[in-house]
Amino acid sequence: EGFQKAVKQEYEVMREEFANRKSDLQYLTLEQARENRLKLDWNDTTQISKPNFIGVKVFDDYSIEELSKYIDWSPFFSTWELNGTYPRIFEHKDYGAEAKKLFDDAQLMLKKIIAEKWLTAKAVFGIFEAKAEDEKVHILENGKEISNFHFLRQQTKKQSGSNKCLSDYISPNGDYIGAFAVTAGIAIEKKLAEFEKDHNDYESILLKALADRLAEAFAERLHERVRKEFWGYAADESLANEDLIREKYKGIRPAPGYAACPDHTEKPTIWKLLDTERNTGIKLTESFAMYPTAAVSGFYFANPNASYFGVGKIQKDQVESIAKTRDMSAGEMERWLRPNLGY
Repeated sequence: EGFQKAVKQEYEVMREEFANRKSDLQYLTLEQARENRLKLDWNDTTQISKPNFIGVKVFDDYSIEELSKYIDWSPFFSTWELNGTYPRIFEHKDYGAEAKKLFDDAQLMLKKIIAEKWLTAKAVFGIFEAKAEDEKVHILENGKEISNFHFLRQQTKKQSGSNKCLSDYISPNGDYIGAFAVTAGIAIEKKLAEFEKDHNDYESILLKALADRLAEAFAERLHERVRKEFWGYAADESLANEDLIREKYKGIRPAPGYAACPDHTEKPTIWKLLDTERNTGIKLTESFAMYPTAAVSGFYFANPNASYFGVGKIQKDQVESIAKTRDMSAGEMERWLRPNLGY
């Protein structure tokens, strides 16, 4: 009882301090942020790469064995709260041996996944003509708009540098953008049900973790093929898996919900544009989470200047701007963007 009282008092003080804290951050209006956007020279022909393929392409049953070669194993260990970088984690003085045992078990299960076809990997991606207008990217087909993405722009006042938005990487005069969705979790429920029936929690967690790693590997492999084959702007690229993990390639693939595009309400646009559910079986929940959960979706930007960044906190004028685009009320848009509200 004394402990509970002490904790309650401590948190009351913390809440009061947080509420009274004055932020040093200063913000620009949306118009001011637009004035300070990233300005690229669109007369430079190297800024835009014409794709080898324009349209939508589906992969119905991609090779799990091929994807397994693209796995980034470091995040795999975090599932068991074993933090470290593969393969150096095996040398950890406290849990190196446990990490190695876990890895060996994963290798055995991965062989079964491949040999017995426990999982099916599916994907869809599209490359489209596009034009940028402020934070909006218009998706075009034969010169007519068929859809659009509306990204968020940084609004914090900067000592130097620009107030970036992903749309800054797309030319207002005519360009291209890509979108994708991949999963390695099709049919996972059947095997999980078997483990549950046998009360085998360990193998259930292991399978889920491997499916997640395979989905991320699929995103990596597909992006590589887009760069080298389908878009073809990096046809001569030759990178080892370690270089892919360190993102040493040209171009980016930001995902809705992450720092550069934290707005999950972009996902339904991707789903409609790619007919994702019909083509892959990946569904969106009411909160725009993906199911199966072993799935990744996002965008492709080919501009050589494209890099990842964090949008940070935004202001009400930008919320109202994007709400208008989405046919939502400002209040509803605020609910979706709450972690990024700076007011």
